[in-house]
Amino acid sequence: MDGSTSSLLYLSAVIVGYLLGSIPFGLVIIRMAGLGDIRTIGSGNIGATNVLRTGRKDLAAATFLLDSGKAGLAALIFMFAVSSLNPPIALLAGASALIGHCFPIWLGFKGGKGVATYAGLLFAGAWPLGIFAAISWLSIAFLFRRSSLAALATAVLVPIVGWALGYTGTEICILLILTLVVFWRHKENIKRLLDGTEPKIGGKKSEAK
Repeated sequence: MDGSTSSLLYLSAVIVGYLLGSIPFGLVIIRMAGLGDIRTIGSGNIGATNVLRTGRKDLAAATFLLDSGKAGLAALIFMFAVSSLNPPIALLAGASALIGHCFPIWLGFKGGKGVATYAGLLFAGAWPLGIFAAISWLSIAFLFRRSSLAALATAVLVPIVGWALGYTGTEICILLILTLVVFWRHKENIKRLLDGTEPKIGGKKSEAK
C-alpha cells in the first residue's frame, strides 16, 4: 500500500469516525420518547447518565449502548476493511468518534463527556484495554462511589497499561490524546472533586457522562 493510499485511508477513518460519533443519540432518543430536549434537563449533558435523570432507565441504557456502539462501529469498519493497518487505524477511527461525541458539529460542538464512546472504541479497537478499562472503572467506582473519579483514573491508566502491553507509540499517542479530551470534558467534575462537592453514585445530583 503506497503512502498516498494509506494517508487517504487514515483521513477517511477520521472523517467517518467523527461523523458517526457526532450523532447525538441521547438527544434523539429523548425527543422520540416525547420528553423534550435533554439539554434542558439536569446537567444539560447528552450522555446516558443525564438521560437517566428523566427516570427512564431503558432510555439511559439505550443511550449508553448506542454511544458505545458508534465508536465501536467506527473502529470495526476500518479494522476489517484495512487489516494491514490494524490496530492503529481502528483506534484512530474510534478516537475520532469520541471527539465527535464530545464536540458534535450539529450541536455547536457541545456534546457528551466521552465515557461510553471510550468504552466502545477500546473494546472494538483494543479489546485487552477494553477489558482492563471496564475492570478499572467498576473497581474505582465501587470503592469511591464517584463515577467521574473512576472515569478520570481509568483514562490515566489506559495508556500506561497499553504501553506495558506493547502497543505502538502511535497507539499510545492516540490514547494519551483521548485522556486529555476526557479530562477536559470533566473539568467541572475535577473542580468538585477537589473541593469535595462531587456527588456520589446514586446521589441526587450525579453528573452525566
